[in-house]
Amino acid sequence: MSTPKLFRDRPIGIDLFAGAGGLSLGFEQAGFDIAAAVEIDPIHCAAHKFNFPNSKVICASVVDTTGDEIRRQAGLDDADIDVVFGGAPCQGFSLIGKRALDDQRNQLVFHYVRLVAELQPKYCVFENVKGLTLGKHAQFLDELIVALGAAGYNVLLPYRVLNASDFGVPQDRRRLFLMCARTDQAMPTYPAPARQTTRVWDAIGDLPDADKFFELATLDSVRTQWTSESTYARRMRGQVPDPLNFGYYRSFDPNLLTSSLRTEHSVLSRQRFLDTASGDTEPISRFKKLHPQGFCNTLRAGTDSARGAFTSPRPIHPFLPRVITVREAARLHSYPDWFRFHTTKWHGFRQIGNSVPPMLGRAVASQIMLALGICPERPKRVLPMGDERLLTFQMWHASQHFGVSRNVIAQRTRKQVIDESTKAIEEAYA
Repeated sequence: MSTPKLFRDRPIGIDLFAGAGGLSLGFEQAGFDIAAAVEIDPIHCAAHKFNFPNSKVICASVVDTTGDEIRRQAGLDDADIDVVFGGAPCQGFSLIGKRALDDQRNQLVFHYVRLVAELQPKYCVFENVKGLTLGKHAQFLDELIVALGAAGYNVLLPYRVLNASDFGVPQDRRRLFLMCARTDQAMPTYPAPARQTTRVWDAIGDLPDADKFFELATLDSVRTQWTSESTYARRMRGQVPDPLNFGYYRSFDPNLLTSSLRTEHSVLSRQRFLDTASGDTEPISRFKKLHPQGFCNTLRAGTDSARGAFTSPRPIHPFLPRVITVREAARLHSYPDWFRFHTTKWHGFRQIGNSVPPMLGRAVASQIMLALGICPERPKRVLPMGDERLLTFQMWHASQHFGVSRNVIAQRTRKQVIDESTKAIEEAYA
């Protein structure tokens, strides 16, 4: 099988633990073609397939995947892969007298290293929570660095914790990055902070109020018209070019407001939201009210199906008496408006909260591109979006679509689901 034409002109990247594709998008925007994305959750796979129609989505656990299988499914043959990247979930705890990488809880990190060793890319990037650098967790990092060295990679030290707000993302979100080079490649450098920052209102101030659209009570999108003034917002809508974005253009209507399913609140909740000062935490719900000239607090995913399917607290809109929509969260995470998420709020917020902000990923990926000695150009080709049904799949639909067991992810039950951000508030006043 020959390498697809898409992967002949641009450097090749492979995303492990891809989720909906935050890092995939960041690396694409830096000038890479994402040849393959490995993700175990069929719901996330469906979103990735919708947004990246030319990437091969491999719906599987890295535990059951080999480098040869990734090459075969992506049609890469013996191509020299430029970068493998991903954020493996891990506990990071070291047990007395035992190596952390031998701990079953950290097997996904072990398999990340194994796949890097099998694929032998020129570069690899490991991303994770900042807490991995602290206390006994640091032993885990030391072992990981040794394992990457044994696989043939030099790790750029000292490793860095990067804040997304330093790279144009209107969110205080700190993530650990390890940048690694194969021993025959030049070492990259960690990215320097951007000259300009983006604030909350720059990101979401132009978006129409979802509560004004009756359709958004049951649907997640509506066609309307609105005006965007900030450069950031206009770039998210594709109305003005971003000079640092070398990703593909998408076929997209900038007047389609998507991922904006409404959240219903009680009269009491709405009043408390209004009474809370910008930047403060509402005392009953413990939701933070966004300050228009500040940064968003870290957007979190909540728990997955295996742990009860609880929704993480969602920030309160700076001026409106409600929590933010999925699209507003996406703007605060630096996802462009063409990027779509699952139509339910629970899945949509989980896909955002679990992901690396694309602009942060792009900053790191751009340094890999620089080390490769390549000057990227934005391709003229316009990519179509995928089938919108991919964004509506329930787990059994998604698992059937990708030919995997529906139990690959432990399933939530209706009694477990807390799909509305305000349920805890309502119970407090019951």
